Amino acid sequence: MKLTVVGCGDAFGSGGRLQTSFHVTSGDKTFLIDCGATTLIGMQRLELDPDAVSTIFISHLHGDHFGGLVWWPLHAHYVSRRTAPLTIVGPKGIEARYVAASEALFPNSTTAARDFEMSFVEHEPGKPCDYDGITVTAFEVVHPSGAPPYALRIACDGKVLGFSGDTKWVDSLLPAANGADLFISECFTFSEQSGYHMTWRDIERNIDRLGARRVMLTHMGPDMLEQRSLITDPRVLLAEDGKVLEV
Repeated sequence: MKLTVVGCGDAFGSGGRLQTSFHVTSGDKTFLIDCGATTLIGMQRLELDPDAVSTIFISHLHGDHFGGLVWWPLHAHYVSRRTAPLTIVGPKGIEARYVAASEALFPNSTTAARDFEMSFVEHEPGKPCDYDGITVTAFEVVHPSGAPPYALRIACDGKVLGFSGDTKWVDSLLPAANGADLFISECFTFSEQSGYHMTWRDIERNIDRLGARRVMLTHMGPDMLEQRSLITDPRVLLAEDGKVLEV
């Protein structure tokens, strides 16, 4: 399994980083975890083919995690001429939120004819669901976004990825991370709490409880970026746009 960090920034582009999106290939399967508004920009920089992506998993409905869906079908229709079906899996109400955002930015875009099928599926919390050989389990976390936010556990071809989404520390992260080959964790600040986000100190206190083989920190704000050199735990990686990992 190969994971490419398309974007690992916060909502504000701190450090010049693009918004959240992770591109994963495993055998003949290609999928995305989150699709921030800058995702297509990042994929084109990395020469990753959007049409190869069959499924997009969305953790929660903030624009820096799902906003790229607005541009995705427009690019597919007008640029790449996509014909392969696309499945988008996300929180309750994801299709309505996509339509509202798309119509606000590109009126009538959601009713235009397409040469490919785009379908929306809602997460079923705590229930493993299979999408063409990719098994996803969603665990509710705490990050108000107008719909339930989730941490995701994704199993494919014998490998397991965990992703915190955005959240303050909650114990529902533990089943998402336990035994994972890689757990991708948001880490907005180093030690001082800021809204519904995690700090490095939260992760540090709980890293053994998480039980993942490796942890990769993402979604770092200015404070965390300034202090990231203080992270010395050998189990912990720091995300960078364009970083490629074999999982």
